[in-house]
Amino acid sequence: MELKKNDIIKLNITSMTAQGSAVGKTADGIVVFVPCAAVGDELEVKILKTKKTYAYGKIERIISPSKSRIEPDCPHFPKCGGCVYRHIDYNSEKEIKFNRVKDAVERIGGLKNVRINEVVSNDKTDRYRNKAQLPAGNTSDGIELGFYALHSHRIVGCEDCLLQPEFFSKIMDITRNFMRFTEQSAYDEKTRKGKLRHLYIRYAEATDELMICYVINGKGLKREDILISALKKEFPNLKSVVFNSNTENTNVIMGKKNRTAYGSDYITDELCGKRFKLSPLSFYQVNRAQAEKLYEIAKNYAAPYGKLLLDLYCGTGTIGLTMADKFDRLIGVEIVEDAVKDARENARINGVNNAEFICGDASFAADELRKNGLKPDVVVLDPPRKGCGEELCKTVAEMSPERVVYVSCDPETLARDLKTFDELGYKTQEITPVDLFSRTAHIESVALLKAEKNV
Repeated sequence: MELKKNDIIKLNITSMTAQGSAVGKTADGIVVFVPCAAVGDELEVKILKTKKTYAYGKIERIISPSKSRIEPDCPHFPKCGGCVYRHIDYNSEKEIKFNRVKDAVERIGGLKNVRINEVVSNDKTDRYRNKAQLPAGNTSDGIELGFYALHSHRIVGCEDCLLQPEFFSKIMDITRNFMRFTEQSAYDEKTRKGKLRHLYIRYAEATDELMICYVINGKGLKREDILISALKKEFPNLKSVVFNSNTENTNVIMGKKNRTAYGSDYITDELCGKRFKLSPLSFYQVNRAQAEKLYEIAKNYAAPYGKLLLDLYCGTGTIGLTMADKFDRLIGVEIVEDAVKDARENARINGVNNAEFICGDASFAADELRKNGLKPDVVVLDPPRKGCGEELCKTVAEMSPERVVYVSCDPETLARDLKTFDELGYKTQEITPVDLFSRTAHIESVALLKAEKNV
């Protein structure tokens, strides 16, 4: 039977995609993707779009619900495009994430006998984020702050995100009221006019320090004194208000220039017994408690340590500095200049005297270090979502470290790189997924690789 738009079909949900969409097959073998469904659901589905071998649909009626299905507790789900698993229980969510890692390693990586541990649970599945980046848009009543709807730049207004601390909502309210009172508008991507692009909030849980950053199409806002006064009155723990200038026609959130309008250029948090300075452009894990678990696993995988640790994509130095005392020397590489400055300062304030940090592209810097004869005992990799790529994998292998510890935020690119490393003589020993982003489709993983001669 050929599927057509607006057809109503019965469908049993049998699996989930990496992005959190449910999957079922028609009797003719046509795959149908359905959001907000759960494995085990029996559904009536309305077809929205058809292709030759697959289709997209939406739930018209739940005939028989999955045992894992629960009632969503957020009024913005699923419109905002953030959470994808608020309709299923947490154990089922962890099972989906485990299967995603396992499937990627076996299907993409071609690695069939790798030990994959169970997902390390998030003890706090709500209110765990220490950072928010909220796009601004214009409405008839003033500006709106919220999140982009899935696969779009349409802003869904949000009064309270359950993944964020409750007080973030008050910052949003103050910002909306200020923009309305001073008759300033949000940035419009089509006309490239308007001022406020994003509200960026960063909170240091261990120290209770708060940073608020406004991303502006220009140098600042008029009457900033009113805004800062309102924020200070409401938040005694406010340590920094920064205006970031981004006048480019780009989807990149942050510009390169910051101006501190109140307080300090940075806030300080504690992680794994170390103190870390965080500026607006610094990378820092959004779930502090789970990050500590992640870094402890990475530290254990790096044992029995050695003389030299090379930390590629080091950010503000968090991973390397938490295990620097186990090595004679630490070298970190990071392409973001502000993050490198923070890493050097973080080493200083923690009394780490055996660390040096290089600003540069990971692949280029690693190749230069290799040419200079660098022989690390352990290499830590924590790349962005696109992974390391073949070139960097080869460079790392040519350095002949005993162990590689790979921290990944994307199972598919992790699996691709593990396959490359396997062909280069570095065998994956073990992978531990860690749930830093509950209710979303994202999953972090830590992999241990050993040189074949050490296996």
